[in-house]
Amino acid sequence: MDAIANNFIIYVLSVASSLCYCYFISSKIPKGIYRFISLIPIFYLFTILPLRCTFVFTTAVAFSFTSWLMNFKLIRFAFDLDDSPYHASDSLLHFITVAALPIKTKSLYSTSATTSPERSWYALGFQNLIFTILVSAVNNYRDRFHPKIVLVIYCGLLYLIIDIVSGVCAALIMLLTGLELEPSSNEPYLATSLQNFWVRWNLLVTKTLRNTVYKPVRLAFSGHNWAPHAGVLSSFFVSGIMHELFVYQLSREWPTWEMTSFFVIHGICVVVEMIVKKNLAGSRWRLPKFVGTVLTLGFVVATGLWLFFPPLIRTQVDLKVLREHASFVHFLKTKFHSLTKKL
Repeated sequence: MDAIANNFIIYVLSVASSLCYCYFISSKIPKGIYRFISLIPIFYLFTILPLRCTFVFTTAVAFSFTSWLMNFKLIRFAFDLDDSPYHASDSLLHFITVAALPIKTKSLYSTSATTSPERSWYALGFQNLIFTILVSAVNNYRDRFHPKIVLVIYCGLLYLIIDIVSGVCAALIMLLTGLELEPSSNEPYLATSLQNFWVRWNLLVTKTLRNTVYKPVRLAFSGHNWAPHAGVLSSFFVSGIMHELFVYQLSREWPTWEMTSFFVIHGICVVVEMIVKKNLAGSRWRLPKFVGTVLTLGFVVATGLWLFFPPLIRTQVDLKVLREHASFVHFLKTKFHSLTKKL
C-alpha cells in the first residue's frame, strides 16, 4: 500500500506540474505545429507515466486517464480543435480540471448535478455485486467451463469494470465538487447495429476519437463523398494502435497487432454498414431490432474472442487482474475484521 501511495503522489504531482507547463508556457505559443512541438515532452511523459504503476489495474486506469484522455485533449489544445481544454479566459484550476478529467462542460457552470449521488452508488453497488459473482465463478470453476465460456464472461467483466471505474470516479467527484463526468457507456448490449454499438460503447473514447481523429480527417477530405468513411477508418485504426500500447503497458510485451486487426475489421464493417444504409435509405425494408441486436452482439463477441482477448490471455493479464481483485478483497476483509475487533 505504501508503494501505491507513493506512486499516486508522484502521478498527481507529475500531471499537475505538466498541465501547469501547458497553461503557462504552451498556451502562449500560437496554436498549430509550434504549440504541438512544445507539448511533445508532455506527450512522452504522459505515455510512460503508467509504466511506474506496479499493478495491472492501476496501470490500466492511469493509461486511460493519462496516455489516452489527457494526451488526446492536449492534441486538441495544440491545434485548438473542438472541445479544446483551454480558453484564454480560463483559470489554471479550470484548465487542469477539464484537461485531466472527462468533465461535462455545462457542469463547470452549473450548481446542481443531473444525476444524484445516491442513485449512482446504488447502481455501482449492483454492478460490483455482478462483477464479484462473475469473478468468483471464473476463479472457482474455471476448470469446469469451456475456455470460450470463460472468454464470454470476460466480455461482461470488461464492460462492468469500465462502468465501475468510471462510476466511482464520477460519484466521488460529484460528491466532492458537484461536477459531473461524461458517462462511460450507453447500454451497448441494446445496440441494433455495429455502428450503433460503437456509438454506445465506451463513450469517453468515442468522443475523444471523434474530436481528435474523425472530424479533422473528414475536414481534410471535405468535398469527397468518402470523407466520412475515411474518418471512420482512421478513428478505428488509431483506436487499434492505442489498444496495442495499452496491452504493452499491461503486459510489458511487444504487440502482436491482433488488437489493431480487431479494430480495423470493425472499422471496415462499420463503413460497409454505412454504405448499405445509405443505399437502402427510403426503403421499407428494416431488420427487426431483436435480430439486429443478436447479430451485432454475436459479431462483437466472436471477433473479440478471435482477436481482442488472445493478447491479454497469452500474457496472463487476465490472471493478474483476478489475483489483484482477490488480494484487494482479502485486504478489505482483513481491515474490516480488525476494525470490528476494536469496536
